[in-house]
Amino acid sequence: MNIVLDARLYGVLENTGIGRYTVGLINGLKRIDNDNQYYVLLREKYFNQLNFPSNWKKVLADFRHYSLAEQIKLPGLINKLQPDVTHFVHFNVPLLYKKPFVVTIHDLLMHKQKGTKATTLPAPIYFTKRLGYKAVFSHAVKGSRKIIVPSEVVKKEVGGYYKIPSSKITAIYEGVDVLPSGNAYPHKNLRRAIEAILALNKNTKEKYLFAIVCARNVFSQKLAKEIKDLKAEEYVKLLGFVPDEQLGVLYRNSLAFLYPSLSEGFGLPGLEAILSGSVACVSNIPVFKEIYQENAIYFNPYDTPEIEKALKKVIEMDKKERENFIGKGQMFVKRYSWDKMAETTLKVYEDCARLR
Repeated sequence: MNIVLDARLYGVLENTGIGRYTVGLINGLKRIDNDNQYYVLLREKYFNQLNFPSNWKKVLADFRHYSLAEQIKLPGLINKLQPDVTHFVHFNVPLLYKKPFVVTIHDLLMHKQKGTKATTLPAPIYFTKRLGYKAVFSHAVKGSRKIIVPSEVVKKEVGGYYKIPSSKITAIYEGVDVLPSGNAYPHKNLRRAIEAILALNKNTKEKYLFAIVCARNVFSQKLAKEIKDLKAEEYVKLLGFVPDEQLGVLYRNSLAFLYPSLSEGFGLPGLEAILSGSVACVSNIPVFKEIYQENAIYFNPYDTPEIEKALKKVIEMDKKERENFIGKGQMFVKRYSWDKMAETTLKVYEDCARLR
């Protein structure tokens, strides 16, 4: 097969979760597949940096995602490569592209989060872009031959929202290793986490520090203001970006990894924390229950006292109980592998090609 991979979102630092997925997928496919021909579309930075095996070819596609150039120029570029299947790792599939393709839908977060609180754009621009977003997303889902999602929860959401048969959607779990965390978007629910930390420090003799790792952007600036408004500077530290090697140390030496998110497609940071030797203290949302199972401590993310209660549960663990909990979790997360994800993804490509 000739397979085109749209990897313009390659790169963990620039593109966080989707960038990590793209890196993991490509590395996995390189390890397991020496037979098929791959054309990997890259922006200029990584086009110049990356090297590939002989059955892989780099193609410069320096078109910014969500741009007019992406919509107009990308379809022609892909068509020249004559692929049997193209894999778009995000929903930003050009409306003009009509050849067989697979798309990865990571979540329906933007379907759920509406209004100007979920953006930094002025209202007229936001609502105009939202119309474009809905059109592109619908094309990606309905026009694809196959859809890949990171969990059964997202599979159910996508199928239900777009009335798509489950046979078209494949849930493929991601791999896990220690890499940078994401952004301070509103759905991360960090304000309630900060309020819980303040309550914890008020109600205990020991003092506990909450270190937040995230990219520095407009949302992290808003978070910094919230920390100041709550008078939480003594107990909450906004670290910004932390390099890979330091993040593993941070996880390993923390009392717990607090993950109060209201919505996720998979939940990779929690697996990274468990792998590194921390206790994951997470929201009781369905996707986390699916991914972490019995290897995390759960709380209602809308209930600040319950977040505090979950943290106290971690604090009250004795040494043996903590070691057993962490050890069991580390064995559990070994089931998540980028190579396994790549193997299942390759089967999806094969199924898609057979549908031509």
